Amino acid sequence: MGCGGSQSKGPTTEAARRRLSVGAVDKTDGEANDNSTEEDRGTLKTLEEKDILQMLEGVGDRKFSIGSDTDAGKQSFANKKVNELTAGAEMSKFGLGYTCRKGLNPESPNQDSWSMLKMCDPEGKDDYALYGVFDGHGQKGHDVSAMVKDDLFKLIVKDRRFKTEEMPQMLKDCFKKMQSLIATADRMKKVSAQLSGTTCSVVIHDMKANVLTMAHVADSTVCLASWTDESRTQLTCRPLTRDHKPDLKDEKARIEKNGGRVVFDGYANHRIYAKTGRYPGLNMSRCLGDLLGHADAGVSAEPEVSTHTITPLDHILFLCSDGIWEFMEAQKAAEIVLPYGANQSQKAADTLAKEAWDLWIREEGGAVVDDITALLVYLNVANNGNAS
Repeated sequence: MGCGGSQSKGPTTEAARRRLSVGAVDKTDGEANDNSTEEDRGTLKTLEEKDILQMLEGVGDRKFSIGSDTDAGKQSFANKKVNELTAGAEMSKFGLGYTCRKGLNPESPNQDSWSMLKMCDPEGKDDYALYGVFDGHGQKGHDVSAMVKDDLFKLIVKDRRFKTEEMPQMLKDCFKKMQSLIATADRMKKVSAQLSGTTCSVVIHDMKANVLTMAHVADSTVCLASWTDESRTQLTCRPLTRDHKPDLKDEKARIEKNGGRVVFDGYANHRIYAKTGRYPGLNMSRCLGDLLGHADAGVSAEPEVSTHTITPLDHILFLCSDGIWEFMEAQKAAEIVLPYGANQSQKAADTLAKEAWDLWIREEGGAVVDDITALLVYLNVANNGNAS
C-alpha cells in the first residue's frame, strides 16, 4: 500500500477508514419508505414491556441471559458493558467466553452488540441456547444493533415454530419481521435507520439433538474449530457462513436487478450505491436496517440459513464481528485459542480479541481499528475436558 521506507507510518486515517462498513454518502436521513403498521407498533410495545427471561416465565426450570448493554464510552479497547439477567452464572462452567471491545473510531461508541441465552428443560437438563453477534454501521448503527440484539431473540423464542423442524423458515420470517420493526421504529423516531444498520449472525443450539441452526446477514462470520483426530492435539477451523459481499456473483446480480450499482472503492471493498445516488456506500450486500439501501439499491434482509450436526470432534464455535476476521483467517483464530480449555473460555476470548487488535494496529499503521466482538462456545464440554 504505497511506497515503503523506514519512515512509513501506514495509511492515512481517511484511507484506513475505507476498510470499515460505510463509505462516503451524499444523502441525508429522510422519511422511511416503509409504511408503519399498527401490528408492528403493537409488537414493538410488547417487546419493550418485558425482558427475555420475563417472556419465558413458566418455560423450563433454569435459564440465563447475558449480553452487551448500552455504552456511550469511547475509550479504545474498552470492554462494552454487560447486562446479565441471571446473576452469578459462571459462564466458563458452560464453556462460554465473550468480549466486545471498542475500536479506534473516535466518532462513535462501540457499535457492536452481542447476546447469549441458555435454557434448560423442566428437569433442569440442557435444552437450547441462542447466540448472536450484531455489528452496527452508519452514524446510528449502535442503536440499530442494540435494537436487534434486544428484540430478535424475543421474536424467535415466542414463535410457535421454535424448537421444531420448522426453525429454518422461522428464522427467515423473524429476520423479515425484524426488518419491518426497524422501519416502523424509524418512523416512530425510536431509531434512525435510513443510513444505519447492522450485521446479524444468530445460532440456535439444540443441545439434546446436538444440532446448530444458523441464520446470518452480512459479514459477522460463524466458524467451527474441530479436532483433527482422536488425539485432540490439533485443530482445523472453517467458516460455517459466507460473508455477503457485493461482488459475489449472485449478490451482484440481485443488487443490479433491484436498481443498485456495485463499485470498487479503489482500496479494499466493493460498495453498493443507488442507481442515481452515492448512497448507501455499504460494503455488504445484506443487513438489517439501512432502509434506503433496501429501498433503492437492492440490499436484502433475507438471511442464509444452514444447519450443522455436532460431531464428537467439534470443539469451539466462533461467532465474531469482522473486527476479528479482517486480518485473521479462521485457522489462525483456532491456533490462538488452542491452549485454552472450556474452563478458560473467557481468557480465550480476551486473548483472541487482543491478537486481532494488534493485527489492526500493525496492518493499518495505528490509524483505525474496528470494534471487536468474539463469542466462543465450547462444544462437547464433557468430552473435551479442560486445559490447565
